[in-house]
Order: sequence, then structure tokens, then C-alpha cells
Amino acid sequence: MTLSKRHAAVAVAGLAALIVLAVAGRALSSWPWSPPASDQLTLYGNVDIRQVDMAFQAIGRVQELRVEEGDSVKAGDTLALLDPDTYRDLADLARARVEAQRVALQRLQTGSRPEEIAREKASVEASRAAVIDAELLLKRRTELLKTGNVSRELYDEAKNAYDTARARLDVASQVSRLTEIGPRQEDIDQAKAMLSAQQATLSMAEQRLADTQLKSPSDAIVLSRIVEPGAMVGPNTPVYTLALTDKIWVRTYISEPDLGRIKPGMAVKIATDTDPDRAYDGWIGFISPTAEFTPKTVETTELRTQLVYRLRVFVRNPDARLRQGMPVTVRVPLGN
Repeated sequence: MTLSKRHAAVAVAGLAALIVLAVAGRALSSWPWSPPASDQLTLYGNVDIRQVDMAFQAIGRVQELRVEEGDSVKAGDTLALLDPDTYRDLADLARARVEAQRVALQRLQTGSRPEEIAREKASVEASRAAVIDAELLLKRRTELLKTGNVSRELYDEAKNAYDTARARLDVASQVSRLTEIGPRQEDIDQAKAMLSAQQATLSMAEQRLADTQLKSPSDAIVLSRIVEPGAMVGPNTPVYTLALTDKIWVRTYISEPDLGRIKPGMAVKIATDTDPDRAYDGWIGFISPTAEFTPKTVETTELRTQLVYRLRVFVRNPDARLRQGMPVTVRVPLGN
């Protein structure tokens, strides 16, 4: 074999080897396989921003502001006061009306006193005596009229007096009977209904008075003070903005391929860029049932076009170094 033929054979063999390698590489690249799963997931997110605008439920002039920006407040702390004079007067008026109606109801429920019954009976006896006197006078003038010793006018006068006395006796008897029976049940029920209405009015007045105090709904930090003392405010006028701190959680996202590797309740470690060596303990509290595109605040180059699921990770024993909006890294140990 000549040298040129040997070179040609070597070239053909090399070309064949390259073709075999290329075919093998293509076959391997199309073979389904997965990289080995890591024993830890690393997620990126932010401490969730939870803030609330605080406003009075009443209308009035701001009397006092008790906290400043940056102050820490506890649930139930008084933040600000409105001028309460008008609302206090309305509450006092409603309270007086309740007491008056309560007395009126008690009087109806108690019924007539023995002295009142005795008074009406005495009135009946007096009316009966007047009837007897008028009847005697009428009889005398009737006899005299027959003999012509009295005028018709005097007779008519005695007759009218007798009729009037009888009518007064009937009225006194009816009043005495009603006094003994006492108030009607319908009157008592009406008085009860009026008392309930007055009590409801008092409750609203007292609530409006209480609404002149603006209280913190939860442990928080004052982010901003929006108005000044003396300003007129109402339910639509925020006075403070608070950042709630009673519970701290992290909002982060996980890609769909890793979704099946986590579940609510799993323990996590949370670190900040400020102090990466200081890890906070936490747990996964919520996994969103719906997918969304990765938010711009946490997207990475690999996740820009992927759908992800939102997670809420609760922080156990947080401190003041975890501030709202701070970027954090969440590591989820997966075990074996």
C-alpha cells in the first residue's frame, strides 16, 4: 500500500469515528433524563409589606396626636384624639332620655298605688253625695211646681244639676275602676319598645364618643403622620400610616418543577443580605393554588418566562432587623 493510500484510509476512518460520535451525542442529548435533585431549595423573596391607613370613624377637629413617625405602638394604644365635647353631650342627652323612659316604664309596671286608688274611691263617694243632694232638690221643686209655688225655670235648673251630678258620678266610677285595674298591657309594651329604642340611641352615642379615640389595631410601627392638631378630619381622612409587626412573613415564589417538593408546614431558614450569617427559623404557611409570572422584584435570568407559585413563609421569633420590603433568601431543607 502506498503512502497516499494509507493517508486516505486514516482519513476515512477518522471521518467514520466522527460520524459515530456525532450520532451517539445526538442520541444521548435526546434521551430523557433529570439532573440529580438537590437536598435544598433556595428561593428569593421579600419581607411582606403590611401597612394600614388609620382614620377616625367620627367627624371633628383633631385635638391631640400622641405618636410620631418611627414610634412603636401596641394593639389598643391610643394614637390620636378628636375634640369630644359634642359627642359627650349627645351621649349625656341619650342617657337622660333612657333614664326618663325607664322611670315611665317602671311606673306602668308598678300600677296604681294604694293612695291613688283610695283617692279615686273618695271621689266616687263625693260624686254620689252630690247626686243625692241634687235628687232631693229636684224632688222638692217637682212638688212645688205642681202647686205653682216655683217657677219652671227653677225646676229646670234643679233638673240640670241632677243630670250633671249623675254624669260626674259615672265618670268618677269609671276612673276609679281603671285605677284599680292599672295600665293596659299595650301601654306597657309600648313603653318597653320606646325604652329599647332609647337604649339603642344611647349605644350609638357612646360608640360615637368612643370613636373620638383612634387606637392601634395591632402591634405596629408608625410610618407616617399625615395631619396636624387642629385639622378637621373624617372617616375618609387618614391620620397615620402604620406598618404592622405582630406577624412577619416573607413573600417568595417557587417554579412549577419544584412545587411537588414542598408542602405547608415545612421548616425553612431565612437570611438577609445585611447579615447572611444570621438565619431566622420559619415555616411554609401558604402555597398559592394558581400560577403567575415571576414578579419583577424577584425574577432571575432563568425565571423570566416561567410560571411560578407564590409562597407565604412565616418567620419564627423575628426581630427589628427584619424590615418590611427587605430582600431575603429562603432555604428549604429537603432531607433525603
